[in-house]
Amino acid sequence: MKIVAIVQARMGSTRLPNKVMKEINGIPMIEVLLKRLAKSEKIDQIIVATSIDQKNNKLAEHVEKLGYICEKGSEDDVLDRYYQAAKANKADIVVRITGDCPLVDAKLVDTAITSFKDHNVDYLSNTSPATYPDGLDVEVFTMKALEDALKETTSLFDHEHVTPYIRNSGKFKTHSITNTEDLSELRWTVDEPADFEVVSNIFNHFAPNIYFSWNEVYELQKKQPTLFENNKTIQRNEGANMDTGQKLWKRAKSVIPGGNMLLSKRAEMFLPEHWPAYFSKAKGCQVWDLDGNKFTDMCIMGIGTNTLGYGNDEVDDAVRSVIDQGNMSTLNAPEEVYLAEKLIELHPWADMVRFARTGGEANAVAIRIARAASGKEKVAVCGYHGWHDWYLSANLGDSENLAGHLLPGLSPKGVPQNLRGTVFPFNYNNFEELEALVYEHDIGVIKMEVVRNMGPEDNFLHKVRQLATDKNIVLIFDECTSGFRETFGGIHKKYGVEPDMAMFGKALGNGYAVTATIGKREIMEAAQSSFISSTFWTERIGSVAGLKTLEVMEKLQSWDTITQTGLNIREEWQKLADKYELEINHFGLPALTGFSFTSEQNLYYKTLITQEMLNKGYLASNVVYVCTEHTAPVVKGYIEALDPVFSLIKECEEGRSVEDLLNGPVCHSGFKRLN
Repeated sequence: MKIVAIVQARMGSTRLPNKVMKEINGIPMIEVLLKRLAKSEKIDQIIVATSIDQKNNKLAEHVEKLGYICEKGSEDDVLDRYYQAAKANKADIVVRITGDCPLVDAKLVDTAITSFKDHNVDYLSNTSPATYPDGLDVEVFTMKALEDALKETTSLFDHEHVTPYIRNSGKFKTHSITNTEDLSELRWTVDEPADFEVVSNIFNHFAPNIYFSWNEVYELQKKQPTLFENNKTIQRNEGANMDTGQKLWKRAKSVIPGGNMLLSKRAEMFLPEHWPAYFSKAKGCQVWDLDGNKFTDMCIMGIGTNTLGYGNDEVDDAVRSVIDQGNMSTLNAPEEVYLAEKLIELHPWADMVRFARTGGEANAVAIRIARAASGKEKVAVCGYHGWHDWYLSANLGDSENLAGHLLPGLSPKGVPQNLRGTVFPFNYNNFEELEALVYEHDIGVIKMEVVRNMGPEDNFLHKVRQLATDKNIVLIFDECTSGFRETFGGIHKKYGVEPDMAMFGKALGNGYAVTATIGKREIMEAAQSSFISSTFWTERIGSVAGLKTLEVMEKLQSWDTITQTGLNIREEWQKLADKYELEINHFGLPALTGFSFTSEQNLYYKTLITQEMLNKGYLASNVVYVCTEHTAPVVKGYIEALDPVFSLIKECEEGRSVEDLLNGPVCHSGFKRLN
């Protein structure tokens, strides 16, 4: 009976790339592992099984130089990779070792093989139950069991993790070996940077000896626990319960502050520990994650950027043509002139346009121009206007000044204190509050969202316009979110109120980066008296995407479609609430519709919706940013899937524990530092 140890290893680890070739005291980790494993007296042959991906070539070359066979197989189907490697080397009994366990103990491996033979079983491990430190995992099984598992299971999980089917199907005779003391909380494996630090500490202590026993490591941990502290918060087999996106998100937070560049896309805002986090492709209103799972996006649709759906063919084709012709050069892109003229055509009160690539930039540009034009620095704001210093300065002295303007908890750390007293928030529909600010602080600029969660009351917008006119104040409407949702242009057209300046973003390029600041000539020309300039504001793709997006919007009358769809969704939500006697509050524009439960457990219910709908193939929360691809059948399927979740929430309102239903922490409600 030939006993073959197969060490699975690859360079493409999601959480710690290239880990198997990371050096421990100048020796690649895989080499350390193989040298320790070679001390086994029971193993006849050791081989390494990696994937056919070219990035594993360096690993394969190194292993072969050491005198070991390296078999290459499937990247994702590790079960098949194991089978092919075992078959190629005529194995009768397979010992499974993973490449992230450099502290593998040869004597423990031999103990497992001996017990496997003595008990005459198909499968044996020292992990069920887990009593040894994580990183000493050993599995032994027959070639027949491996072959049967490959033939019988269709589960992607089984094919990724090799042995679950053998362990759990009930078709095989199994046995376990356990330690006399439960040490399963100790972590000696290498999945993440913190793990590698701990393992390096261990080898540094024993250097140059690499053949110490696991018992010696345990004694070291008892005597010098500080060497083992870095990874103590990581759970055992955490990776087995995480998809590829979750693993990458965890890795991202160690190299990118906050994990990404946009708060609204953080996994913690939706479903901490279970949100897919990353996409591989998107089309229409569907998104595929890194594992190939397809979801219908009944959520924020790129944070409201794609009103025509993901990957609109006409817009994408226009962009592809630009890529072929060239995106950047020493000369200017003509399309920015054409797009400026189109935006002015849609807004006859405006005369000039400046372009940027993000909403925060457009807001900062508008404020700079408006201050230059008015000759005054003090600004009254209502709504959310980005991350720049000028805006966050409103929270200097009171970090909750902006709490009612979309995001609570925005700290002004890093914002110069001398900006204090330059920006003053006021509440929507509270004209008296704004009027008081104007008279008390000599306001030069009023910047506001035309509408967000509610519409104007008592001629609010008209009063603001008149006040700005009377006091020679520059009035700016921030339409980065609201633009092209209910009208072909700014939503201010619906209310018959014209600002002095306005900004557009999000929907303008259907997913491509382009934003615009438009305004009256006498104000916009003040841009010439202040330095406002940036290289990538001149790239071509944004302007081309904007032009084609406007063309397709006009052809489809997209603003009417998404508004009606949003109203339909809002009506269906209310029907579900009435059906289960739940009280909900609606908010947002119809095309950016949302709801909240009138309950102290609202955040828990929001998390529950995301969790349950994700299991049904939907990216969902308590909001839907509507696109033209949200057709009636799509909405119908979404509401049908949501119905039983409302039923669960009703049970919770009647006493069932919502916390017991959640598989992880509750989602965040606003800005929160991520560690």
